[in-house]
Amino acid sequence: MNTPNPKTSWWLPPLIAGAALLAIWYAVIWFFQIPTYLLPKPHEVITALWRERTALIPAALHTGGSALVGFATAVASGALIALMLASSKWLKAALYPWVLVVQMVPVVVMVPIFVIWFHAGLRSITAIAFMISFFPVVASTTMGLVSTDRGLLELFTVLEATKSQEIFKLRLPYALPYFLSGVKIAATLAPIGAISGEFLAGTTPNSLGYLLLIYRSDPGKMPEVFAIALVACLLGFVFVGAVRWLSWVLLHQWHESEQSGE
Repeated sequence: MNTPNPKTSWWLPPLIAGAALLAIWYAVIWFFQIPTYLLPKPHEVITALWRERTALIPAALHTGGSALVGFATAVASGALIALMLASSKWLKAALYPWVLVVQMVPVVVMVPIFVIWFHAGLRSITAIAFMISFFPVVASTTMGLVSTDRGLLELFTVLEATKSQEIFKLRLPYALPYFLSGVKIAATLAPIGAISGEFLAGTTPNSLGYLLLIYRSDPGKMPEVFAIALVACLLGFVFVGAVRWLSWVLLHQWHESEQSGE
């Protein structure tokens, strides 16, 4: 019996699914006679992407920079807060619900607050990207830190390990896959937060949110709006791909999640 080729098995199913989705996209437009100003055809989106490349490339770099600042700040502060929460059951019980409260506040509610605090522009945008990326890091890392194997904890106790040895030699390595999982989720959210901030918090020129405001005012620019969505997806892939590579570097020699070959 023939077995799938591992060199093609990872990319072939997404390629087939993507082709099927494109076919459905064309079929829906053809069957319902949907005009371009409501739903452009895929080739029209690609054409708009190429036509507007001189505006979209610097805008993507600008938005990516804002997202990166918010993302990096969220990862660093989220990891520190998770370590603090996991170090004390009392702190976790007292503070974790408030972390949830902050996460549940809608972004559109926080936008005017951030604009008042930081003024419209880059600082407000990065604050929104930070807010939307922060919780997955805290939640996943805290889960990993408090889920350390009890047998290993008892072994460290028997060996009279200090609290710092327990944290840095046991809890942190054990929580690393959880942390990276949260970082991966945050990486998908950071570009969304940056574009939302540019769109809602007083955009700066040469950003994807700024272009979105311009294009949405013209019904004939619907392919360009979809092109911005495509660029945002590519930006998210860059973030997630970087985190995925980091995860492989840190885990492939010892953790099963990076040794399965999937």
